Amino acid sequence: MINKSYQKPSQQTQEEALKIANAIQRPAQTKEQTKLIAQGIQKGIDLYKKQQKEKARQLNKRLKKAAVHKEKTSDSDEPDVEEIIVYRQHWLPWVLLLVSWLGFGVYYFLNLRVSH
Repeated sequence: MINKSYQKPSQQTQEEALKIANAIQRPAQTKEQTKLIAQGIQKGIDLYKKQQKEKARQLNKRLKKAAVHKEKTSDSDEPDVEEIIVYRQHWLPWVLLLVSWLGFGVYYFLNLRVSH
């Protein structure tokens, strides 16, 4: 036996559904038809709200589960491992810099000798 409890839609939802139904009303449409359209829109709004509440509950469950897991892992008796980061530079740029300066120096001294 399924126990379905039906909640009456809020007054705000009913008003909003009626506004939307009136906004899309056709010229030859009767009030009854508009009322039926408003009820359909209202059901859609209620379904959307239920889905959002369910998503929020699922998210809260996952967050709690993650928090409990994190708490368990942080409570362990293992000492914290310190990470030492050593930045090492590659030797190639320094060699190229040195070679280029030596090349400029040799070029300068050779041009100095030739001009005298």
